[in-house]
Amino acid sequence: MIDLPVVPAVTEVKRKPDWLRVKLPVGKEYAQVRSLVDTHKLHTICESGNCPNMGECWGAGTATFMILGNICTRSCSFCAVATGRPLAVDVDEPNRVANSVKLMGVKHCVITSVDRDDLKDGGSIIWAETLQAIRKESPITTLETLIPDFRGIWDNLYRVLDEKPEVVSHNMETVKRLTKQVRIQAKYDRSLEALKRISEFGLRTKTGIMLGLGETEDDVFEAMDDLVANGVHILTLGQYLQPTRNHHPVVDWIHPDTFAMYKEIGMAKGLKYVESGPLVRSSYHAEKHLFPIEGIV
Repeated sequence: MIDLPVVPAVTEVKRKPDWLRVKLPVGKEYAQVRSLVDTHKLHTICESGNCPNMGECWGAGTATFMILGNICTRSCSFCAVATGRPLAVDVDEPNRVANSVKLMGVKHCVITSVDRDDLKDGGSIIWAETLQAIRKESPITTLETLIPDFRGIWDNLYRVLDEKPEVVSHNMETVKRLTKQVRIQAKYDRSLEALKRISEFGLRTKTGIMLGLGETEDDVFEAMDDLVANGVHILTLGQYLQPTRNHHPVVDWIHPDTFAMYKEIGMAKGLKYVESGPLVRSSYHAEKHLFPIEGIV
């Protein structure tokens, strides 16, 4: 007889604190948005990213559209979006997104995408065509774009910026010290340069950072200083939630009071707006980020 080690059937997982409770998505408005997304075969980061605010946002008749498919070429340790070889680009996608925006009567539309490092243009042509199609179908709709870093091929970035969306966002996702662990194929300095170029182009510049990945307060303060130095106007801070056991673990649950402190300090450092709270995500309350900024049209 050989004694085998006893392995627990379930690994203990940190219990979520009460302030992270969210309502399940229900209601007539949510059902209508659900139907539109399914009918027009759209990918939303609300679903693919397991966003905790999906019930609230969809219940209000809004959604963040994800273009260029739902398979990413990168394998970030925090992200619930599938990784692998993406399908071919759908050239009709810009028209379908624009049609849905019009049907939904969206006033402020947020567009994001997976990383398409497999494409020479990084997906920027579809990006530009999607913005053009929305402008044509819904000329009064304001636009926010949550874009990738395009691997530092800046001509692809400028193809999107030339369409002049009202807000351009590129997420840092985490602090400098943890970037190699959390964003394996990304580079902290490259993301900062992307944000600097967006700001210098004269557009509202926004980024987001997740907390609870193991960062310290000094790490967050360093990131804020870097963002201000590179012209970022708007910062979102939210609690990281582990999508599956195979993803980066939650190291800390950040208390709402700490989020409030970060907001106050971020504003004092020179950021124009800080959206900070446990359930905050990149596109949460996005319409509030259209406030006037000196030098921005």
